[in-house]
Parts: sequence; structure tokens; C-alpha cells
Amino acid sequence: MNNKPKEIIIIGGGTAGWMTANSLLKAWGSDTSVTLIESKSIEIIGVGEGSTPYLKQYFSSLGIAESEWMPQCDATYKAGIDFQNWSSVQGYESYFHPFFSQLDLKSAELFFHNSGRRRRGESVNALPNHYFVSAHIASQNLSPVPNENLQLDVDYGYHFDSVKLGAFLKNKAIEQGLAHITDQVLEVKQDHNGSILSIITKDNFELTADFFIDCTGFTGVLVNKTLKREFYSYKDCLFNDSAVAIQTPIDKSQDISAQTISKALKNGWSWKIPLSTRTGNGYVYSSDFISSDNAEFELREQLNVLDEDIKVKHLKMRIGRLKKHWDKNCLAVGLSQGFIEPLEATALMLIQFTVENFISSFDKKDQIIDKTIKDYNLTLNTTFDGVRDYIVAHYKLNSRTDTEYWNACRNEIKTPVNLQNIISVWDKGIDLEQELAKQKESLIYLRPSWYCILSGMGRFPKNLQSTNTPSRVSEANLYCEQMARKYFSNHKVQLQKIYNNYM
Repeated sequence: MNNKPKEIIIIGGGTAGWMTANSLLKAWGSDTSVTLIESKSIEIIGVGEGSTPYLKQYFSSLGIAESEWMPQCDATYKAGIDFQNWSSVQGYESYFHPFFSQLDLKSAELFFHNSGRRRRGESVNALPNHYFVSAHIASQNLSPVPNENLQLDVDYGYHFDSVKLGAFLKNKAIEQGLAHITDQVLEVKQDHNGSILSIITKDNFELTADFFIDCTGFTGVLVNKTLKREFYSYKDCLFNDSAVAIQTPIDKSQDISAQTISKALKNGWSWKIPLSTRTGNGYVYSSDFISSDNAEFELREQLNVLDEDIKVKHLKMRIGRLKKHWDKNCLAVGLSQGFIEPLEATALMLIQFTVENFISSFDKKDQIIDKTIKDYNLTLNTTFDGVRDYIVAHYKLNSRTDTEYWNACRNEIKTPVNLQNIISVWDKGIDLEQELAKQKESLIYLRPSWYCILSGMGRFPKNLQSTNTPSRVSEANLYCEQMARKYFSNHKVQLQKIYNNYM
């Protein structure tokens, strides 16, 4: 295995560029020089404002405390996602997809058991909201950060202002020794094998390095324009290709909820993300079914801001991934490598996973570089496709019949093989655990998440039989509520504590 690069140039700032820079400086800062070039003329997209629990690990790896970064990014905590109106099944019109902890072990097993009973035709409660502590944390406006007397690691994510997060990480990277250049790339020089030799910029002339990282978003200055890497589209199974975003003021009289709300609309879904200073709202939709003007109208109507002069941002999305994320001496990170719509807030997780695996690739001994790159791309593609499968499940499992869009999502999308096998096993009432174990190497979402989406959407036989065996849902519900109140504080109080410590 070749030694790690001695000189790296990152093209593009934004969250992808600054996350990459910080990770590289932390891992290799004493041995590798890192330069980041960003252009003033390129606007930061700045609407992805939610994360998975993976982001907590990222800041922990950099040694950055929540009390430092959260106040500067208007950040709040996230216990999970509330999916509303995706299903028309009575009693299952909405469900909560939680983040998990050891507190859930007792009640979650009851949930899995009841889901199995309902799959076999018994009329028992199998809505995930009743069986996970995070769902009660969100419903009671509590914080997912446990009190000091709970010695458990609890999963939670964050909501944040993505532009401010980028600025925070930018300052951190510069503090750690990053060379930062504001300039525009005009030309890329390659050798006869296609590796990048240097870049020509508008103001700094020719810059050389032995490795280059493309963080230039959907444009893909290096990987698309120069290297012309092959792109694998997800369009046949994910129809949404556009979004409109609006920011609205928060209601200061109300507690801030520790949850993202994902609400199905006529031709897509809307997000509602509570920050400490405002609320982020958006509508992800398919341009094949609704125009951008009508999508904006529908979102404004839902938010009751039809006549208000509020800045609106329209976005186009390229859904899919590169077939080669790393080839020769160039790696793509962020939107340049691929994007899966933000339904489960996986964008930052994929950036983090991409960079961390790149760094760890150089720890392998006695392995030639070509095999390392091949293995790396296989791992990345498996990860992207695994996330895709879970996102597609939301659309395939929907039971709405009110618009052409939702009927098409259910009936016309190309269902990935792994997802089709999971749904088939579930519908037949046979061993889901065996199928999940069979797909272990390709699954990104694990057992609890699959049960939550399949049960939460109400994917059960229509004709259910009453049973004399109790479902014990009240017992599970009471347990989760007690755990939430015992070990978790008011969300607003917890945030104020974090902010006060920082100030």
C-alpha cells in the first residue's frame, strides 16, 4: 500500500469541504499539508439542516464539545423523525422513527413481538410510537441528552443552520493549519494516465498536489467536468428531483421539539426543522408531477405565509451516485459523489463515512493501491445503495390514493431487489430476522428501523382477528414515558444550559 498523500488540495468549501478538511487535519495534520480552494461566486446550498447520530461521533473525534459548536450554529437536539400522512391505514396515519438506546431493550422486544402477531392477522397494537423512549422524549418536548445519573450512551442527532455549521468548521480548519485560498478553478491538467497533475486558478496560477478532493457539489468540477466519471442514477426508484425551502420565525412561547417532522404532501413531502432561532421548512417533490411555482404555493399555503414577503430558495437535485468515488488521485465527497434525497437526513453521514473510510484505507498493510481503491468504491456503493433502499421503502409502502404521484410511487417505481425481498418476507408473515441476517453485509438500516417503517406504515393484513391475549401496549407505553421523564430534561432547559455554558 502506498503511503498517504503528502499534499492534498480540496476544491470547494461548504459543509462537505470543511468536514473533509477537519478530518484530514486531525488524522494526518502533522504529515500532510491540506489546502482548500473555494470560489466566492458559488452559493452554498444551505438547506440540509438535520443529521443522524453519526454527527455526534464526528465532533467527538475532533474533540469539539456541544457547548462550543451548537450555540454558534443555532443547533438543537433531534430524537428522531415524525412521519405524518404517509399512510392512510386507520391508526397508522403517522409514526415516529426513533433513535435508539439500551433503555429500549425491554419495550422494543414487545414491539417486535406485537408486529409479528399483527402480521399473522391478530388485532394488536404495533405502532412504534408506544415502544421507544425517544418517541416519548419528542412528544413531551424533552431533550435526548440523558441526565448525569444515567450511565448509558443514548443515540441522538442534531438540527442546525448548515451555513453557520460550514463557517464554524471553516474557522476550526484554519486554526488547525489549513491553507485556505479564495479563487476560481479555470483549468485542470492531467498526465497521460488521467491522474491530475495540477489546477490552474484565476488568481493563484498553477497549484500542484499529489491528491485532489472534489467538494464542488452537483457541478463536480473535477469528477464531472474533467474526469467525466460515470454516474449511476436512482431516478427509476426515487422520483423526487426538486425542492423549495422557506425559513419562518419560531414561536418563542412554545417549547422547541426534539424532532424533525416529515409530512407527506400532494406530490412529495415537507420538512419542518426547529432551530434555536428559526424554523427550517421545505418541500421535496418531483418536477414530473408539479411545477416549481405550484410547489412553492403548496408549501406557502401549508405554512400560512401565502401573502408574506419571505425569501424562498428553489433547488434541483441529482439523485444517484458515482460508480467510482475514488479513482487514481482524486476522491469525490458530498454532492459531487452523489445524493439521496434528505428524507432521513443522511447527507452528512455519507460525507463522514466517505472521508473516514478514505483515511482508514491507508492503514491497510501489504495491499496494493488498486485493490484498496476497488474495495473502497465497493464499500461506498454498497452504503449508498443501502441508504437508497431504505428511502425507497417510504414511497413503496405508502398507502395514499389521493394523487397520481403517490399511486406512481407505490406502483411504478423500480423496487431494488433487497428491498423487494424484505417486503415479500414481511407480507408473507415469515421470518424477517432470517432475511435481515441474509442481507447483513448490504444493510445500512438495521432491525429496529425496518420494523419501525413496515409497522409504522401499517403494512398488515386488512382483515384482522380480535384476540384474548393482551398486547401489553399500555405497559410498554408507561415504561417509555417513565424512562423519558426520569432520565431526560426539558429540551428548552437543556439547550439553555448548553448555551449558558458556552457564553
